[in-house]
Amino acid sequence: MLDLIWNTRSYFFWLMVVSLLCALAERVRPWRQGQRFLRAEFFQDLFWLFFNGHYFSILFAYVSVWITHWWLPAIESAQAWNLLAGWPLLAQGLFYFVLKDWLDWCVHNLLHRVPALWEFHKVHHSITEMDWIGNFRFHWMEIVVYQSLTYFPLVVLGVDPTVLLIIAVLNTLIGHLNHSNLDLTWGPLRYLLNSSRMHIWHHMHDLPEERRQGVNFGISLSVWDWLFRTAYWPSLQERPSQQPTALGFPGMERVPASLSGRMWSPFKRFWRKLRQVR
Repeated sequence: MLDLIWNTRSYFFWLMVVSLLCALAERVRPWRQGQRFLRAEFFQDLFWLFFNGHYFSILFAYVSVWITHWWLPAIESAQAWNLLAGWPLLAQGLFYFVLKDWLDWCVHNLLHRVPALWEFHKVHHSITEMDWIGNFRFHWMEIVVYQSLTYFPLVVLGVDPTVLLIIAVLNTLIGHLNHSNLDLTWGPLRYLLNSSRMHIWHHMHDLPEERRQGVNFGISLSVWDWLFRTAYWPSLQERPSQQPTALGFPGMERVPASLSGRMWSPFKRFWRKLRQVR
């Protein structure tokens, strides 16, 4: 488990490298010409970048170590499977990347469809000006939800720690690009890989009525959305450069926009939703 903590610290270095590269790319060739670099809420998003990308990740790594020791028999039993043990690193990476992305797609779907979880996910959908740093504007409870629901399915793989770090950096790069102010489609690969042109519709303020529960849930891969008919890209065949007229979600004006409000108010709404279920 020390490898987990070490990889978390190493990840921060690559997070800074990836972030700098995407920020520079947006300055060189922006998709939305009039969008400011130091836009409204940029410094709040800078907090989310450091908090979610570094400090909370380290905290969660230590918590994971504690949980591992607490549930040691069950985890050792799962790790004993080591399904990918002996596989070449490239094969491990490809298998892990695809499986993890599929699990993340499922969790992302739940964040939109389960009202109590949606209260936390609203923080991410409060973005009204999209750029690379918006990738890390999300409530820290999302890390808990994602890790809780995907930890055991992934731990049985026994993936090499180096592979875990590489995939984490790759997913961050793709996530930054998907949220960036860059005009990316990946051409024929758009049916496999997510892109900024596709992901922008996930943040559309007024989705069609039949799509109210969300669209384009893909994290790194778009293939899941095309397979399960949750893909939405109205400009694909019409005007490729078309974008939503507004980002966000209906009712977002009633949700606090301050850092403290976004940090703590979702818990109140979460418990309110749970009481309604009862």
